[in-house]
Amino acid sequence: MAIKTVIRQVNEHVGETVVIGSWLNNKRSSGKIQFLQLRDGTGYIQAVVVKSEVSEETWDNAKSLTQESSMYVTGVIREEPRSHSGYEMTVTELEIIHLTENYPITPKEHGIDFLMDHRHLWLRSSKQRAIMVIRAEIIRAVQQFFDQNGFTLVDPPILTPTSAEGTTNLFHTKYFEEDAYLTQSGQLYMEAAAMALGKVYSFGPTFRAEKSKTRRHLIEFWMIEPEMAFTDHEESLKVQENFISHVVQSVLKNCRAELEAVGRDISKLENIQAPFPRITYDEAIEYLHTQDFDIPWGEDFGAPHETAIAEKYDKPVFITHYPAGIKAFYMKPDPNRPEVVLCADMIAPEGYGEIIGGSQRIDDPELMEARFEEHHLNPETYQWYMDLRKYGSVPHSGFGLGLERTVAWICGLDHVRETIPFPRMLYRLYP
Repeated sequence: MAIKTVIRQVNEHVGETVVIGSWLNNKRSSGKIQFLQLRDGTGYIQAVVVKSEVSEETWDNAKSLTQESSMYVTGVIREEPRSHSGYEMTVTELEIIHLTENYPITPKEHGIDFLMDHRHLWLRSSKQRAIMVIRAEIIRAVQQFFDQNGFTLVDPPILTPTSAEGTTNLFHTKYFEEDAYLTQSGQLYMEAAAMALGKVYSFGPTFRAEKSKTRRHLIEFWMIEPEMAFTDHEESLKVQENFISHVVQSVLKNCRAELEAVGRDISKLENIQAPFPRITYDEAIEYLHTQDFDIPWGEDFGAPHETAIAEKYDKPVFITHYPAGIKAFYMKPDPNRPEVVLCADMIAPEGYGEIIGGSQRIDDPELMEARFEEHHLNPETYQWYMDLRKYGSVPHSGFGLGLERTVAWICGLDHVRETIPFPRMLYRLYP
C-alpha cells in the first residue's frame, strides 16, 4: 500500500511506493517518456512516466496535464544524483484532481504590475516560495532567540488612542465615539509589560500612513519589539548583535537551498557574527563629508547616507548617539552630553538600510514631563505612560526590528514588496 508523504520527506522513503498530492510546475516529454516537474509546497521533485510501465489511463492523464493542474501521484522514490533534490519518482499511477486552463503566469517574463495583480498566484513560483520559507525561518529563529534568553511574548494592542512617536502619519478610525489609530509601534505598551515581566518582546503588525514609494517601505509591516528592564544602552547593543547573528546563522543552517533558489550570495551572510562595528553619529557625519555629502550636523540620514556608511563594512554597523532633536521623545539623553541620546540604528550591509532602531528610554519622570511639553504631547493621553516613571522607575532599553527589511536583506531582494505574502503599498490594496 502506498504511503502518503510530502516531497520534503521523500528521502525517508527510498525504494518505497508513495503517494504525493501535488501541482504540475512544468513538464517535458521524450517520445514514450514524460517528465513531470511536481511541487507540493514543501519542495520540488521530478516524476517520470514511462508509457510501457503504466496503464493507458495514467499515460493519458499525464499527457493531458497543464501548468498548475493538481493531482495525486503514486510512484516509487529512488535516488538520482543528477536531480537537484537528489531524488526522483517513477510513476505508477496518476489521479487528476483539477485541470487548469490558461494559467496566467507562464514561464515567460512578466511585468511587476502584472505579477503584483496576480500575487495570489505569483506566490506559487519557486523564488517566491523560497522567500516565504526564509521568512518563516526568520520568524522561528526570532522567537527561539527570545524564548531561550528569558523573554516573555506579550501582545500589544493594534488599536491605540494616540501615536507612539508623536507623528501624524497614522491611520485614523473611529472607536465607537472616540478617535483611534492603527498602531505604528507597540513599544510604549511593551515598556509597561517590561515593568511587570522584566524582559519581553512583541511580534505583530504595524502601520505607517506615509506616502512613500521607496523600495524599503510598506504601509503594513511586521515588527519585533523587545523591551528590557534594568538594561542600559550598552547591554541592549549586545543583545541586538547576538540576536541578528542568531537569526542569520539559523537561516544559513536551515534554508540553504532556498537561499540558492533566490540567487543569494551566501558568502556575504556567513560573516554575520557578533560583535558588530560601531560608529557615533559624529563620526558618521565626518565620514560622509569625506565622501562629498553635504549634510550638516543635526540632520537625519537618508538612504544614500546609510548606504555610503554601510559600504565600509561587511557586517551590520551600529550608528550611535544621534542628536536628540531628530529622535523620539522617549529616548534618554547621554548624561555626559545631553544634546545626543543613548540610541543606535543598526544599518544592514549591501545598501539595505536600517533594520533595527533602539535606545535606552527616559526613566526620570521630570525629564519625561519636559519632553511632553517640548513635543506638544497631551499629558492626559500619556498619563499611563508617565505612571511607569512614577511607580518604581528603572533604567530600561528596547529596540524594534522590521521583519520585511530583514527578509529583503537576508534574501538579497531589490524591493520589500516580495518579502510579505500580500504587500500593502501606497497604491496597492489588491489582492
